[in-house]
Amino acid sequence: MNSISTKNAVIHFNSEVFSQLNKYITDKHPSKIFVLVDTNTHKDCLPQFLSHMESGDIVVEVMEMPEGEDHKTIDICTGVWEALSEYNADRKSILINLGGGVVTDLGGFVASTYMRGIDYINVPTSLLAMVDASVGGKTGVDLGALKNQIGIINEGSMVLIDTSFLNTLPQNHMVSGYAEMLKHGLIKDRAYWERLTNLEQMDISALDQLIYDSVIIKNNIVSEDPGEQGLRKTLNFGHTLGHAIESYFLENEEKTTLLHGEAIAVGMILEAYISSKLTGLKAVELITITNGILNSFSKVEFNDNDLNVIIDLLKYDKKNSHGIIKFVLLESIGKAKIDSEVSNDLIFEAFEYYKSV
Repeated sequence: MNSISTKNAVIHFNSEVFSQLNKYITDKHPSKIFVLVDTNTHKDCLPQFLSHMESGDIVVEVMEMPEGEDHKTIDICTGVWEALSEYNADRKSILINLGGGVVTDLGGFVASTYMRGIDYINVPTSLLAMVDASVGGKTGVDLGALKNQIGIINEGSMVLIDTSFLNTLPQNHMVSGYAEMLKHGLIKDRAYWERLTNLEQMDISALDQLIYDSVIIKNNIVSEDPGEQGLRKTLNFGHTLGHAIESYFLENEEKTTLLHGEAIAVGMILEAYISSKLTGLKAVELITITNGILNSFSKVEFNDNDLNVIIDLLKYDKKNSHGIIKFVLLESIGKAKIDSEVSNDLIFEAFEYYKSV
């Protein structure tokens, strides 16, 4: 697979990963190498990673954070910043983020702000991080249960995608990442959506190509609109309601926490229904989208009180402007429309549709 160039970085795949990493270390000769992992990737991925990395005489320090979205916080950032300082990281040090979306988001933010910015490399180990979180330079942490409220857009030096790390991933985390791939098809590429929703007809070896194609879709969008002023907003399809649902289930002790992709899958069905009412999405396409998503994702139960709190959380969505909630909707499969205003009544109606299918 050919490497993909972004505005400020390069994304390397599989056979190129460690040769390019080791070339980078040789050429840049950082003062120190720091590797950020979580409790899972420390055990499952770090040994493989270190066995292939050639650091020479450069000191390598490993820093571990707890795994899970509920640890994507400023408090954890403070701990990493303090560790970097304690181990004498300077402006010529590099931070390698080895993990899923939580590690790459948080690690990228830490690197972007430590000493006003040091270089970092993302090595995504989850499907979600490979196709979405690690690509495009979005970094940040949650504010309480509110998703990604604190952060900065700043690309690292490289993204290294080695799909062999997926062998360490639980099935539910694989499915979670699949949601973002489906989203890429829905907003930009009908043929890609159709390939994804006919996976039973494909050999599993096709997964590498699907990941590669998903990264190309996202990178093309990000390259055209790095600051998220227009086109890049389409990547938020399913996320306005999906993030609110994810936040609510994260902070409510009576609810089972949803993985990111599980919440986004619900959000995509809801926002597809809204699209059928506002932006011309055909009824047959709504059914196609609903069935395509529910073939892989279980239904989530909601009651009336849940809906009131979820809708109230929409006011924290980052696409909002002047107090007005803005949605990304679909005109058709493969074509998205940004900055759509949606009434609360229609949102409630969308949840009724979701409950009924």
